[in-house]
Amino acid sequence: METIKRTTSDNCDFIDLVKQLDAYLKVVDGADHDFYNQYNGLEALQNVVVIYLNDIAVGCGAFKPYNSNTVEIKRMYSNPSYRNQGIATKVLQGLENWATELNYNSCILETGKRQVEAVAFYQKCGYNVIPNYGQYTEMENSICFEKML
Repeated sequence: METIKRTTSDNCDFIDLVKQLDAYLKVVDGADHDFYNQYNGLEALQNVVVIYLNDIAVGCGAFKPYNSNTVEIKRMYSNPSYRNQGIATKVLQGLENWATELNYNSCILETGKRQVEAVAFYQKCGYNVIPNYGQYTEMENSICFEKML
């Protein structure tokens, strides 16, 4: 049975999934990991989605306000054992729906160019490449996306 839960960054299952994500990113990001990691704190994320399959947390994501019209998607992850089952798509759609309910009209996000699966995923989900924003402006490994809701 599949359950989608809206929660906050205090959720222990979200914290456990993010630890798995961080371990993966430490390898993929290499020397850039410390730079990216400083922007991936879990404090005060009020909009978190966790997906459970048979009471096992298998995927997560979050957003935080970027400005009055836009949210930034953060901490997207699905457990490798459960990939290719639509988990990430359901997480992202859950976040987009929640943002729409809160009257936001776009989502932005950053991912690494080395994360080719993530880049392909966001493009498949209707996200378009935009100029790197904020702290990612000068990061050669970063690729930023936007989707209008």
